[in-house]
Amino acid sequence: MALTGIEIFKLLPKTNCGQCGVPTCLAFAMALAAGKADLSKCPTVSDEAKAKLSEAAAPPILPIIIGTGDKAVKIGGETVMFRHEKRFENAPAIAMLLDDTMPEAEVDARLNRFKTLEYERVGLKLRGNMLALRAGSGDPAKFAAFVNKIKSASEYPMIFISPSVDVLTAGVKAAAERKPLIYAATRDNVEKIGALAKETGCPVAAKASDYDEMAALTEKLASMGIKNIVMDTAQKNAKQALQDQIIIRSAALKKFRALGYPTMVQPREMTTDPMKEAMIAVMFIAKYAGIIVMSDFQGESLFPLLVARLNIYTDPQRPLATTQGIYEFNNPNKNSPFMITSNFSLTYFIVSGEIENSKVPSWLLVKDTEGLSVMTSWAAGKFSADVLAPAIKKSGIEGKIKHRKLIIPGYIAAESGALEEELPGWQIIVGPRDASNLPAFLKQWKA
Repeated sequence: MALTGIEIFKLLPKTNCGQCGVPTCLAFAMALAAGKADLSKCPTVSDEAKAKLSEAAAPPILPIIIGTGDKAVKIGGETVMFRHEKRFENAPAIAMLLDDTMPEAEVDARLNRFKTLEYERVGLKLRGNMLALRAGSGDPAKFAAFVNKIKSASEYPMIFISPSVDVLTAGVKAAAERKPLIYAATRDNVEKIGALAKETGCPVAAKASDYDEMAALTEKLASMGIKNIVMDTAQKNAKQALQDQIIIRSAALKKFRALGYPTMVQPREMTTDPMKEAMIAVMFIAKYAGIIVMSDFQGESLFPLLVARLNIYTDPQRPLATTQGIYEFNNPNKNSPFMITSNFSLTYFIVSGEIENSKVPSWLLVKDTEGLSVMTSWAAGKFSADVLAPAIKKSGIEGKIKHRKLIIPGYIAAESGALEEELPGWQIIVGPRDASNLPAFLKQWKA
């Protein structure tokens, strides 16, 4: 049972030092109880108190990591039922299925699609995240060889799928250092699969057909010292699977710890129609899967899933933003035009696209406006002359260009005079109001 704010307060040092970012220990305790603070922020809490407070500090759905290195995926860590309440924390991983009974040419073709189906949107790279390896052969040696082939061909996290403990053991032993997800622990094999997961440090999926059985499985695995658990209710009916996801999320948020783990679903088992499979998958991106295993990746179905995932897992309280800095387009030189814009990702995406289309070598300074558009940031005082001038001076652009000409967005034409005062020796040029007019405008540039 989660601790209350007062119970947490009794375990804190009560120094009111403020080093946690909150004025008093009582306020910090209340924030911990609400899941809005991290216990690590308290520098003086005792080890004994840390142990007692671990449940209160942990999110209702425990976060887990599958895989290693920069390709590892993190799922779970969720704290709300609906995105508008706060935000969803970790986007679901989308996995492609591979089977050790597939012809080698088919495996190679799928691996190629997995590697090449990558898209850029508002400055972000969108792609699938995992490979689900199924041991259709039921042969431990064949599956181990298959695992070695995939391991050498891809650095992405893997899921090993088989009803046989011997097959899973062979696969895991071949790639234990990559920390694959072992699928699955069931009522019949939980002791053996739990021992395998504990020995190798790999995460494990629990598979059960009802909530009581699932809770018993996760509690058993937890009692064995295993915390990295994923749950699969193994439904072949989309309606029932959706109901399971909602009930599990609701139970977890009500502090029922036995169901407080991320989930996985397999739309490939609910239909044989690829487009229907994609429709089912997007439903589980919204509610509330941590891993979604697809039968295959195709561009026409994968791209919409990736965009939907991006939209749903964007913090609604914070716009997508591009990193502040100078961006180069079309191999600019010292005589190329120099422009400035805000770091709202959609603004950057549109402006950069028009600059590239113009074929004119150009410099673009993206100013951090906390993700706001040009007009909104200007109205908020984040894109005015007294803010832009210091950013230009610190950007290093003066060492990249011979001229001292700055093109500003037409929407902030009113700042041109103030900018010339803030930047002595610079000529401020008012550019077009709409990015679509940039190509024609840039083609008339003279240094």
